Amino acid sequence: MSETTSSVAPPLPAAAERLKFYGLWIAAAAVLLLLPKIFSSGGSLTTFSLIGISIIFSLSYNILLGQTGMLSFGHAVYYGLGGFLVIHAINIIGANKLPVPLPVVPLVGGLTGLVFAMLLGWVSTQRSGTAFAMISLGVAELVASSALILRSFFGGEAGISANRTKLLRLFDWSFGPQIQIYYLVAGWTLIAVIAMYALTRTPLGRMCNAVRDNPERVQFVGYDPHVVRYLAFCFSGFFAGIAGALAAINFEIANSAYLGAVQSGTVLFATYIGGVGFFIGPIVGAIFVTILSLGLSDLTPVWQLYFGLIFIAVVVFAPGGITGLLMMHRPLLKAGTLTRMVPSYTVAFVPTLAMIAGLILAIETIVHYTVNPGDDSHIKAFGVSFDAASRYVWAMAAVLLIGGFLMARKTWTWVGHAWDDASSGAREKGIAA
Repeated sequence: MSETTSSVAPPLPAAAERLKFYGLWIAAAAVLLLLPKIFSSGGSLTTFSLIGISIIFSLSYNILLGQTGMLSFGHAVYYGLGGFLVIHAINIIGANKLPVPLPVVPLVGGLTGLVFAMLLGWVSTQRSGTAFAMISLGVAELVASSALILRSFFGGEAGISANRTKLLRLFDWSFGPQIQIYYLVAGWTLIAVIAMYALTRTPLGRMCNAVRDNPERVQFVGYDPHVVRYLAFCFSGFFAGIAGALAAINFEIANSAYLGAVQSGTVLFATYIGGVGFFIGPIVGAIFVTILSLGLSDLTPVWQLYFGLIFIAVVVFAPGGITGLLMMHRPLLKAGTLTRMVPSYTVAFVPTLAMIAGLILAIETIVHYTVNPGDDSHIKAFGVSFDAASRYVWAMAAVLLIGGFLMARKTWTWVGHAWDDASSGAREKGIAA
C-alpha cells in the first residue's frame, strides 16, 4: 500500500495555473517595454534604471536573509567588486577594440561576485546568526578600507571611470542615450528575477528554507547546512555582482561608495521594508526605497533620518514588511469581509496622519536649531514654509504629535476589533485569515 502511494507522481499543474504563471512574466515584460512610452523624460528613465538595479540587488540579498536566514552587513562587497571589475573590463575592451558588446559585460560583474563569494564564503558561512553577521561586517570593512589604499585598482576617492560607448555596437546601439541603458537594465532585471525565482523552486531553494527554519533537522536527514549556506552565498554574490555591474554601466564610474556600509544598509532596508517572507517583497521594497530616497532628498536635508524611522516602524509594527501587510488582507478580500475594515481604517488614518505631521514638524525645527542655529529661522520642508522660531509652530508640533498619538492609539484599538470581526467572518466561510 505504501509503496504504491509513494510511486505516484505529483499531479501536474493545471493548464489555467500554467497560463497564469507564464502570463505574469509576459505581463511584466510588456510593462517594462511600455514604461518608456508613458514616462519618457530623462529623469523617469534614470529612476526606472535605478529601480531595476535595486531590484536585482535586493533579491540577491534576500537569497541570504529571506531564503537562508543569514543576516549580512557586508553584501555591498560583491556589488562593489562587480562594479569595479566591469569598469576595468570596459576600459580594456575599448582600448583593445575587442568584439564584446555592452549587454554581455554585466556577466563580468556577476562572475566577479561569484568568485569572491566562493573565496570568502566558505569561512563566512561556517556559522549563521550573529557569527555570520559579524564576519560579514568585518569583511565589508576590510574591503572598504582597501578601496582607499589600493589606488591603482580602486582609484582612491575619485574612483575609476569608463566610456561605455566605445564598445562594439549592437543593432547600431551605442548605449549612450539613457533610453538604451534603460532597456539594457530592464532586460537584465527580467532575466535575473526569473533566474532567482527559479532558484527558489529548486531542491536547493527548498533546502535553503529548511536550513533557515531548522538546520539541526537538515543535518539529521543527511544534508550539510554549511554546504547549503555556502551555495546560497555564492548565488547571492553572483547576482549582487550583476547589480553592481549595471550600476557601474549606468553611471560610467565605480568608487568606494559602492563598497561602503551605506550601500549594505540600503539593501537591508529595501529587503526588510518590502518583506523578506515573500519573493515579491524585495521587489516592492526596492521600488519603495528608491522612489522615497529620490523624493525625500529633494524635500528635506535629513532624509536619511526619516529612513531610519521608517525602518524602525516596520520592524516594530510590521515585521512582515509592506508585502506582509498586503498579504494579511488577502484572505479577507477573498472572503468578502475586507469592507468591514474600511470604516475603522478611515477613522484611524486621520489621527495617525496628524501624529506624523507633528513628528515631521518637530524634527525639522529641532534639526534647524542643532545643525544650522545661525541661519534664518524661516525654513521650508516638504514644500511647506514656516518659522522655526515661532512659539505657535512649536505648540502646533506638540499638539499634533501628542494629541495625534493619543487618538491614534485609541482608534487603532478599534481597528483591532474590526480585524477580529472580519477574520471571524472569513473563518465562517472556510477561509483562514
